Amino acid sequence: MPVLGRDVTVPLVTGGEVTYAALDYAASAPALQRVWDDVAAYAPYYGSVHRGAGYLSQLSTDLFENSRTTVAEFLDCRAGDQVVFTRSTTDSLNLLAAALPADCQVFVFETEHHASLLPWRDARVTYLNAPRTPAEAVGTLERALADRTASAQDVHGPALVCVTGASNVTGELWPVKELAAAAHAHGARIVLDAAQLAPHHPVSVQELDVDWVAFSGHKLYAPFGSGVLAGRSDWLQEAEPYLAGGGASRKVARRTDGGVDVDWHTTAARHEAGSPNVIGVYSIASACKALTEAGFDTLVAREQRLVATVRAGLAEVEQVKVLSLFGDDAPRVGVISFVVEGWNSSHFAAALSAEYGIGVRDGLFCAHPLVRTLLGSDSQDPGECGAPEAEPGEPSLNAIRVSFGAGTPDEHVERFVRAVKELVSDGAKWNYRTEDGRCVPAV
Repeated sequence: MPVLGRDVTVPLVTGGEVTYAALDYAASAPALQRVWDDVAAYAPYYGSVHRGAGYLSQLSTDLFENSRTTVAEFLDCRAGDQVVFTRSTTDSLNLLAAALPADCQVFVFETEHHASLLPWRDARVTYLNAPRTPAEAVGTLERALADRTASAQDVHGPALVCVTGASNVTGELWPVKELAAAAHAHGARIVLDAAQLAPHHPVSVQELDVDWVAFSGHKLYAPFGSGVLAGRSDWLQEAEPYLAGGGASRKVARRTDGGVDVDWHTTAARHEAGSPNVIGVYSIASACKALTEAGFDTLVAREQRLVATVRAGLAEVEQVKVLSLFGDDAPRVGVISFVVEGWNSSHFAAALSAEYGIGVRDGLFCAHPLVRTLLGSDSQDPGECGAPEAEPGEPSLNAIRVSFGAGTPDEHVERFVRAVKELVSDGAKWNYRTEDGRCVPAV
């Protein structure tokens, strides 16, 4: 599937230019050419949504609401489920957190991305320890839910489980269907963070039996600032609007005491106040259609070949340690994190970019507890650029992540593997310095 940017060239510090290898899909994937073309075709017809009488406003409203239907079909939602458009996965999960019933208890693994780890501040939160196998994850959740039921007196509030579909650090797939079954067996609901899963695998709300699913457009090859929360409507419609304002209200009337009475929408519009991001919403719908038409079987098969190429290449470098929670045989998407003995991770990532034109990510990937668990380190200090992150034999402080998906050329991953081997064996060809906490080439 063609993506934008495949032919972009970037300068190298050693001289000349090279085609940029974008291998940071887990942060933001490039736009599909199909998405870009669809948005460009619609752009001249852009208009206000829902409240305009003119032709372009009506066309834009139809486009917006039809996109809602497309996303519901892409996720295989149940009849009665609602699709709410948000800004991102983070926004979606914060919306759900704001809609939790009173006295709701939330269960979340410490291995989650911060987007699904942190929004539950106003709820009773139980953080579950990092499991080392999928079966252990299910068992840990079952015990926690059973303890909750056993410790309750006469009544207890509702419960929600939040879990990722694929790790943004290791790429490993989580046993979502089994976790959903465990949650429902104990009267709890479950929300799936599909930010890293939806771009790589089909996500069926009905097959997985999850209550909600959240994902971002910018990871689904639709980088126009929109996201999705889809699932059961009851908690959402019983909660106060996430944002108060136009679009969320059906009727507003002044009271004699100077206040106002508000009649809020009971549809998804209840949580979509303000002028919606119709471009972002349409881009998500376009990406959903493109991925469906391309066929996930074909996309998954090709991506797994790229995963095998990268893992095999890294395995040939003794100084490289690939991070894994569930083990080498665990199924995974195109997200791989690793450390290199004797290298500062920021230095290594900077050299990949400056000397080879390869874009990866280094750090803790907004999943600090998980990465520190995998590294065996609690330190947050990456050290000075060019210096090892830790003394020989000590755990690394940060990691390097390479990620890819639809549209990634074979040459990009092959160049990455070759670059890793050359940097480890020969060292960097350039000098680097620390600037604003980042490692950059010295002038």
